[in-house]
Amino acid sequence: MILGQKITIVFPAYNAERTLEKTYQALDRQVVDDIILVDDCSQDRTVEIARHLGLHVICHEQNRGYGANQKSCYRAAMERGAEVVVMVHPDYQYAPELVPAMGWLIACGLFDVVLGSRILGTGALQGGMPRYKYIANRVLTGFQNLLVSHKL
Repeated sequence: MILGQKITIVFPAYNAERTLEKTYQALDRQVVDDIILVDDCSQDRTVEIARHLGLHVICHEQNRGYGANQKSCYRAAMERGAEVVVMVHPDYQYAPELVPAMGWLIACGLFDVVLGSRILGTGALQGGMPRYKYIANRVLTGFQNLLVSHKL
């Protein structure tokens, strides 16, 4: 809990067996009340590892895509009584160590939403993001920044 609010971590997972445990181990579980993994029909041992770690696991029967996985994560968190939800990708491209800080910013009422960046920090390419996705992400973000006159 942070400031008396239930903190729930959601993992939208697809073929995350190589990095799931590393991501889980990096979480500060003293501030996390619940961890949910929604598996989008992985072809590897993601579900087995998640269950071994004691996570609440939900499995899509067929691959529904990232957006549907996110929706399932948020729905499950709300059904389980989450007050603050932090989505952490189990591919370790975002720093799980930042969960307490991000959760606090929401729990204390400073922000409604806090977003991390896989571009900043250790870097997306070093974290395994494919070059074509990195380039597309940078171009789209640049265009969006111009459109809304803010740096996102």
